[in-house]
Amino acid sequence: MKENLIKGIRMTVVLLVLFVVIYPLSVWAIAQLAPNKGKGEMVAYKQSQGYSNIGQTFTKDIYFWGRPSAIDYNAAGSGASNKGASNEEYLAVVQGRIDTFLLKNPTVKKSEVPVDLVTASGSGLDPNISVSSAKVQVDRIQKARNIDSEKLITLIDANTEHPLLGAFGPTKINVLKLNIALDQLK
Repeated sequence: MKENLIKGIRMTVVLLVLFVVIYPLSVWAIAQLAPNKGKGEMVAYKQSQGYSNIGQTFTKDIYFWGRPSAIDYNAAGSGASNKGASNEEYLAVVQGRIDTFLLKNPTVKKSEVPVDLVTASGSGLDPNISVSSAKVQVDRIQKARNIDSEKLITLIDANTEHPLLGAFGPTKINVLKLNIALDQLK
């Protein structure tokens, strides 16, 4: 009994040192090799600055909309609604998002609304949308800005980020960067 207790205490101390000291220091050291030393990618535009790796709220018809956030993009504490797909309150929120999207995008059918435009991510901070989510918004933005839809499609293609090494992660578009590029169109 005493022998097992001593082994347990030793294992606890080793794991504490490993996971409380060595692992965090390793992650911090690796982050120092990254651009901005692990502090995220800063984007400066029109006399303001923000992080491109944290979602932003865009609700005007002249911009691409991003993924909804259950925490209003509060980076101080990421999180989801933690409501299941059968929760009536959650379903009502998603239906409200679908209705709003369809109202602002009358050329889109309900079956064509991408799921990432009406459901929040697990972190509530997702800055990216799928390519289909961007393309489904083209008609609304084209009408609001009086821009040729082919220019918008070209802009979407130019801002599409492909998976790392062609295999790791999804094809995605950063909404903040896409909207900045949209504002810079002549």
